Amino acid sequence: MTTRTLLLLPGDGIGPEAMAEVEKLIAILNAAGAGFETERGLVGGSAYDAHGAAISEDDMKRALAADAVLFGAVGGPKWDTVPYEARPEAGLLRLRKDLELFANLRPAICYPALAEASSLKRELVEGLDILILRELTGGVYFGEPKTITDLGNGQKRAIDTQVYDTYEIERIARVGFELAKTRRGKVTSMEKRNVMKSGVLWNEVVTRVGREEYPDVALDHMLADAGGMQLVRAPKQFDVIVTDNLFGDMLSDVAAMLTGSLGMLPSASLGAPDAATGKRRALYEPVHGSAPDIAGRGLANPIAMVASLAMCLRYSFAMIAEADALERAVAAVLDSGTRTGDIMAPGCRQVGTSEMGDAIASAFQAELDRA
Repeated sequence: MTTRTLLLLPGDGIGPEAMAEVEKLIAILNAAGAGFETERGLVGGSAYDAHGAAISEDDMKRALAADAVLFGAVGGPKWDTVPYEARPEAGLLRLRKDLELFANLRPAICYPALAEASSLKRELVEGLDILILRELTGGVYFGEPKTITDLGNGQKRAIDTQVYDTYEIERIARVGFELAKTRRGKVTSMEKRNVMKSGVLWNEVVTRVGREEYPDVALDHMLADAGGMQLVRAPKQFDVIVTDNLFGDMLSDVAAMLTGSLGMLPSASLGAPDAATGKRRALYEPVHGSAPDIAGRGLANPIAMVASLAMCLRYSFAMIAEADALERAVAAVLDSGTRTGDIMAPGCRQVGTSEMGDAIASAFQAELDRA
C-alpha cells in the first residue's frame, strides 16, 4: 500500500479546531485504503511558547520530509509584543521560503447555495469559478534592503524593496498557463507597469512566455488596481489571474469576499517539480486568519480547511476522484441548509465547527460509497 506522509501544523486560534475536522476526513480516506501517515507539529504562537521561535528546527525538518503540509492559522494578540523575527507569521514565511513554495493558488468559487451571502448581487457571482495565482517567494515581502532607519530629530525612514528576476516571473507564468489549459483557457496578468519597473519586466516576461510556449492560451494584461475594480464589478470575466506577491495578497482577499466568507477560501502553495521524482513540495492552508475572537468557542467555519485538503488530494497526490467527492460533499451540505454563523441565512440551520465537520464527513462517506 502506498504511504503518503502529511505534516499537520494546526497553529493558533481557530487553526486547531479546523484541523480537527480535517482529521475526520483523513480517517475516512485511510479506512478506504489511502495510506496517509500524519505527524503533528507546532507553528506560530504555539511554537513560540514551546520553543521561543515561530517554528522549531525539528518541525522544519519534518516539513521538508513530508509529501505535503496542512497548515491551520497563526497569530493573535497574545504574541503582539514578541520580537519581530519570532512573530507567529514568521513561521509561515519560513515554511514558504525554505520549502521554495513560489506558486500560491487561491480559488474563488461561489457555491450556488451561498450566492446570497456574497457582498455582490447574485447574478454577478452565481457560478463564479476563478483562480488567483500569486507569486509567493519574491517581490516586496522578501526584497532587500528591508530596513527602518533612525534619521534623528524624531524622523525615521522605512524601506521595502520590490525585486523580481526573469526566472521568477517565467516559472509563475508557466504555472498560470498550465492551469488555464485545464480550465477555460484564459490568463489575465496583473501588475503596475505604469509606475513600477518590476511591472514593466513582469509584463514583458509573461507576454514572451505566453507567445512562445502557450500560443493556444488567451492572455490579456490589466493594471492591478483596475483588476481590483473589475473583481467587484464583473468577476466572472476572469479565469486564471497571475500576479506578484503584494498584489496577489490583496486581490485574493478581495476575491474571497465574493464567495460569501473568508471561511470558504482554501489555498495551495506549490514548489517546483523535483527533477528525479516529479513531486512538488506543497503547503495547503485556509485563507482565513486565526480569528482569536472566536477561538475555542466552536464557532469557526471549517470549510476552507476542508477545501484545502481537497486541493492537497488533487495537486499533491493526484487523488482526483476523492478530491471531487469531497468538494461535492461540501456542496451537498450547503445545499441542505447547514450553515456556520459566518454564512448563516434565513431558513437555514446554524451549527458549530464540529457539527459542520460531522455533516461533511457523513456526506463524504456517502460520496465514496457511491463511487
